[in-house]
Amino acid sequence: MGFFVGSLFNMEIHFSFIIPVYNRPNEIQELLESMEAMEYAKEYEIVIVEDGSSETSEEVILGFKDKLSISYFKKPNTGPGDSRNYGMSKAKGNYFVILDSDVILPKNYISKVDDFLSKKFVHCFGGPDDAHESFSNLQKAISYSMTSYLTTGGIRGRKNTMGKFQPRSFNMGLSKEAFLASEGFGNIHPGEDPDLTIRLWGLNYETALIPDAKVFHKRRISWKKFHTQVNKFGLVRPILNRWHPHTAKLTYWFPSMFLLYTIFSIISVFFDWWYFLAILGAYFGLIFFGATIFYKNITIGIQSILAVLIQFYGYGTGFLKSYYYIHLLKRVPEKQFKALFFSK
Repeated sequence: MGFFVGSLFNMEIHFSFIIPVYNRPNEIQELLESMEAMEYAKEYEIVIVEDGSSETSEEVILGFKDKLSISYFKKPNTGPGDSRNYGMSKAKGNYFVILDSDVILPKNYISKVDDFLSKKFVHCFGGPDDAHESFSNLQKAISYSMTSYLTTGGIRGRKNTMGKFQPRSFNMGLSKEAFLASEGFGNIHPGEDPDLTIRLWGLNYETALIPDAKVFHKRRISWKKFHTQVNKFGLVRPILNRWHPHTAKLTYWFPSMFLLYTIFSIISVFFDWWYFLAILGAYFGLIFFGATIFYKNITIGIQSILAVLIQFYGYGTGFLKSYYYIHLLKRVPEKQFKALFFSK
């Protein structure tokens, strides 16, 4: 029981959920309701860290004080990474399950995690995300864009057999041992989760995907917010490649290449070269039919095309901009893109 020294291989795991929140009491309400409904016989702890919110979740959390074991902390706004570190430093468990506040858990979530780790222990895991049936059509379209093989190639958790899987902090597990060894998340956001994963690999800790440990992830609730999010993803990747050059891959260029191909295809029409645009049309046809069939909804199929366009445009332009400043002009990331970094 309690804390541990060294490996957890021969010790019982005690989970602490770590959830940073910033001005989202309604999301915490839904997340805690789903946790209350979880089917799991063992005790676990929930650590919620209010990251300098002006609209706190305190009243919501009080409604669950007799139903769930919750530790609630308030602190100045230092970003989600530092807030997760703060939560892990206060947690009582020896294995941390890190969630974003905008997720909902299936009833069997923690049972699936426990079952996997008891058979094949790893110090860090990640799980896939999906859209809940209650989500809006827009949220489902964005979810399809972010998780489909046709867009991200399954890197966010839809593959059962992957090499080195990079967990994402909306659904991530980390042992206390690995947290102490790595000192947790850095101050970049987004991008703090792949940065931590790469540093864990350098410390000889393995990561794994738990395919059955799925969460329902709301993501952004407007096209504008979605564009802002994916644009930041694009800005962050060249920075991570500079910090960890051995992890750079050609696939990170795909959204930018897609964007350039789209521009080329449109220009080609003026020269009566329709072939390139036809290929583009066929691709979007696959997106439309794939999303329509998956959700049994034509509207979502149409919106998925727009979601893919925004995703590739936002990420692609962000990546090219960041690559120009960070790799070609050799600018200091923290000075060039101050908005991506939090002060601890």
